[in-house]
Amino acid sequence: MRPQRIRPRPSNDGPDATDRRDQVGVLITAIDLHPIQVTLSELIRELTLDPADFGEQDRVRRAVRDLSGVGLLHRHDFRNRPDALVVPTRAALRASELLGDDE
Repeated sequence: MRPQRIRPRPSNDGPDATDRRDQVGVLITAIDLHPIQVTLSELIRELTLDPADFGEQDRVRRAVRDLSGVGLLHRHDFRNRPDALVVPTRAALRASELLGDDE
């Protein structure tokens, strides 16, 4: 698996570039871990340097929300706990295969 930790954002990066980088990191990690189903909190621990830092948690949460919104991730919320299961969609997996990102 590729190391995809989300790095602290450089000061010259705009918010769009940072959001895009965060989304790429989340999507690649979800695809690399597939067929393992991970929770949102597990993704946060995997991708951040300090999982307790609200700013880093928020970046991963926003990336998952945005990727779910465009149909690249499924997010399944649990009824009995404040977490969610996160898995790539078939479209994301197929795009990864076509782009040769499954190495």
